[in-house]
Amino acid sequence: MGDGVALNFSLPSKTVRGDHLQQAPAIEILRGELKPDGSPNLKSFRVVETIPGELAAQYEADDRTQIVTPIASSENRASSGFDAVFAVRTRASRKRASADSNAVKIHIFPVPAPVGRIQFQLTESAIDLSWQPVTQTAAGEPIIVTEYRIYRGELDPKSYDAKIAGPEILHERFAAPLTLLGRSNDSRYSDKQFDFGKIYVYIVRCLTTAGGNELESNDSDPLILKPADTFPPSTPQGVVAASVENPETTPPSQEIDLSWSINTEQDLAGYHVYRSETQGQRGSLVTQDLLLSPAYRDTSLASGHRYWYSVTAVDLSGNESAASPQVAADVAQHSP
Repeated sequence: MGDGVALNFSLPSKTVRGDHLQQAPAIEILRGELKPDGSPNLKSFRVVETIPGELAAQYEADDRTQIVTPIASSENRASSGFDAVFAVRTRASRKRASADSNAVKIHIFPVPAPVGRIQFQLTESAIDLSWQPVTQTAAGEPIIVTEYRIYRGELDPKSYDAKIAGPEILHERFAAPLTLLGRSNDSRYSDKQFDFGKIYVYIVRCLTTAGGNELESNDSDPLILKPADTFPPSTPQGVVAASVENPETTPPSQEIDLSWSINTEQDLAGYHVYRSETQGQRGSLVTQDLLLSPAYRDTSLASGHRYWYSVTAVDLSGNESAASPQVAADVAQHSP
């Protein structure tokens, strides 16, 4: 896994006497050498990494513990890789350590260098991600990347601290854990399944193959993104104005009926209607509340006047479209 070896094991819950451990023990990762015949040299094992017991829970997943112990890139230059051997033990105190686990030999191949910074461009329908292609191993040797894997998680907004950045963000509380979002054969990916207002974390890993195995790089720099909807709806089309007479008033009054084609945006909240007595000027808003349907009747009119109307659409985020082309309507002069 990246420039490291992922060791998976179960932590003990009891002592050798059968007593329950009161707290998680410290974890010690040991690395050793191989004998000429390829078997582990048990006398060569040395501690290369220690995880304090109070931090052990951070490495748990599905009732198993996984620790990725790093491999120096300077060790891993040959394209054919090399063999390494590891073991694990736990320690309840300085003088109380478990026996070593079984020794595990693993062949380690060079992996691609990690992707660096992820760039993004937000559109109304997608988050377009891009990054610099990877052509070398972490040690600087040429390598062929077969694909990129894009992972996405969702942070819990109740606990998210905007001051935390970089790899440390991966240890924060997630509302949805990092999972594989998609794959790409080049250094870009378009995420079209997102929601405005959520807090996302993206990482990218690149993949190569060696010895019949798929090998992933380390994580890229995390991209933390809270996409905001700043995209207005489309301008209402087909606005029509017609003067009608209302016979229920005394004397009968002239009113203006407006109608237009319905907008199709999923986040549409409604419409505003503007009225002006001067062509080319938007005028004033005559609908204080959003109209939920594409029609309006204007009853507050003066006889003998000409009015110009335009309509805008508003979405759930409060973004307002450009105004439609103005349409004119005349109100007839009352007869004496």
